[in-house]
Amino acid sequence: MSASRHPALLSTDPELASFVAAEEVLQAQTLRLIPSENYVSAAVLEASGTVLQNKYSEGYPGRRYYEGQQNIDRVEALAIERAKGLFGVDHANVQPYSGSPANLAVYLAFAKPGDTVMGMALPMGGHLTHGWGVSATGSWFRGVQYGVRADTGLVDYDAVREQALAERPKLIFCGGTALPRTIDFAAFAEIAREAGSILVADVAHIAGLIAGGAHPSPADHVDVVSTTTHKTLRGPRGAMLMCREEHAKAIDKAVFPGLQGGPHNQTTAGIAVALHEAAQPSFTAYAHAVVANAKALAAALLERGFDLVSGGTDNHLILIDLTGKDVPGKVAAKALDRAGIVVNYNTVPFDPRKPFDPSGVRIGTPSLTSRGLSTEHMPVVADWISRAVDAAAKGDEQALAAIRAEVTDLMAAFPAPGLPLS
Repeated sequence: MSASRHPALLSTDPELASFVAAEEVLQAQTLRLIPSENYVSAAVLEASGTVLQNKYSEGYPGRRYYEGQQNIDRVEALAIERAKGLFGVDHANVQPYSGSPANLAVYLAFAKPGDTVMGMALPMGGHLTHGWGVSATGSWFRGVQYGVRADTGLVDYDAVREQALAERPKLIFCGGTALPRTIDFAAFAEIAREAGSILVADVAHIAGLIAGGAHPSPADHVDVVSTTTHKTLRGPRGAMLMCREEHAKAIDKAVFPGLQGGPHNQTTAGIAVALHEAAQPSFTAYAHAVVANAKALAAALLERGFDLVSGGTDNHLILIDLTGKDVPGKVAAKALDRAGIVVNYNTVPFDPRKPFDPSGVRIGTPSLTSRGLSTEHMPVVADWISRAVDAAAKGDEQALAAIRAEVTDLMAAFPAPGLPLS
């Protein structure tokens, strides 16, 4: 693996080329367990680096403010049709630059500053843009939050209903960034109907699982579906908004001209490729394998004495509370990184520690599943995590180095898509 894979970049800017090459090596040799990360295919990488980068295309297919859009219109229309077919929705907008702008467009489409909005609290597993205080959404709107039960780590839908009927929010968000359990979209839909609220499913983490039939779809239950296009969907860094036909104009107007100018056409092309790949039988097998691996990994961690929020997982994500191990999440995450295992430290529900120094770590199985690891490998992964956490508690750098060598050996046997080992 070397910068020679990018000859023009190497010739023009060897310093930057060296950084890219180093990242290629890092991604190839490490076990990536961050649940929001994945490997895209070579086809997605190629589509994302095409001459579509050179075009400005403000507007929508057939309604642009620039000429010369004959091919761009076809690219975007293709991505739209593939999104509609894959997720079973009336309308899709593939222009949002990322997940946060996509969610902001939902606010712009349906709410006014000062309106009440409701979402899962950030420390409980929600997202910043669901009305949390430090986000613009919590500054411009009145955010109220629901959480999970302390005894189960699960959403109490009766409590959510009671809160929604008391607050009557304009928007209700379901979904988040650290939710290891299945989201009951039908239950949220009934709550939103009673409260007179617009229901938004933020499925950024689980979009690929939905596309592959490994998680229930929100399409028949919610007003708007917001998602990123990477994570489990294995596309480029972008986003989509999907909705019922009655909301199509409001959503499109909010994205452009409400929040954005010209779309990133090269990203749209990458999204189109990823959606095509996600419609294949092999992707269905992948999505189910992600869940199977996560469940197997959770079981192996429980056997090794780890405390998992909600006791396990239904999807791709596992949230570990390290309080019982006497190792803070940040210390564990950094030790795991030195061992070649990439995770992120994360708050856990009712965490007494601060967000930048929390009690937990968040892990997931999308990336390792993309590399071809299966349930038989999950006890090995759990053992590495256990040994690394123990080493972190003891300050044993030799143990971490030994784990890293083992990780590198296994990764060499499972090349990543779009990242061939030389």
